[in-house]
Amino acid sequence: MLPQWQTGIVKQISQATPNTRRYWIELPETSSFDFKPGQFITLDLPIHEQRTKRWRSYSIASMPDGSNIIELVIVKMEGGLGTSYFFDEVTEGTQLTLRGPQGVFVLPETLDKDLYMICTGTGIAPFRSMLHYIHKHNIPHKELHLIFGTRQRQDLLYENEMRELQDIIPGFRYHTALSRETADGHRTGYVHTIYEEMCRATPAASFMLCGWKVMIDEAKHRLLEMGYDKKDIHLELYG
Repeated sequence: MLPQWQTGIVKQISQATPNTRRYWIELPETSSFDFKPGQFITLDLPIHEQRTKRWRSYSIASMPDGSNIIELVIVKMEGGLGTSYFFDEVTEGTQLTLRGPQGVFVLPETLDKDLYMICTGTGIAPFRSMLHYIHKHNIPHKELHLIFGTRQRQDLLYENEMRELQDIIPGFRYHTALSRETADGHRTGYVHTIYEEMCRATPAASFMLCGWKVMIDEAKHRLLEMGYDKKDIHLELYG
């Protein structure tokens, strides 16, 4: 059964990168918005006469903390009706219609294998939620690897925060790949070379892929070619 639609109020907006913003949304009809890290909400935006063409889904970037405020991180897409509405029309105080949580892109029941979280762009959102949840609740885990690909260093979302988490979560490592810039401390190229090098011997591992279709299709193909099973690979497609 789908969750009911409810009203959300934009409480705060912050420019995260040149083309990405963070939005904090309060849900006044809900005292505590309960969700699993990795889930998403669906917004009904006033951008089309046909209702289903107004719906846009975004992963929740914040961790479930018992409050009724969630964070979304949204990138401006050229010609995109939904993101154009957010960037051009939404201000602090704007009311939105939304429902959730939804989705099954969530942490495995037990983290008894190394977990590789591979993402591009705003695909980092569900992984940010998961990592904070693992830390706060001291979830037992093997090695955790976040592999994050962007075009340039200025596009890296939550970079300082991820480095802080690397210092406080045992076994967590943060890896970056920049496809159009060379910068100290960052791999030049794409995410694929990172996990291929680390998993050359095909160790027991789970993979979660989140981001644009091109990256996900390529990563899934490569992982299967490396000898991993489909059940080891979980996807959340953006766009």
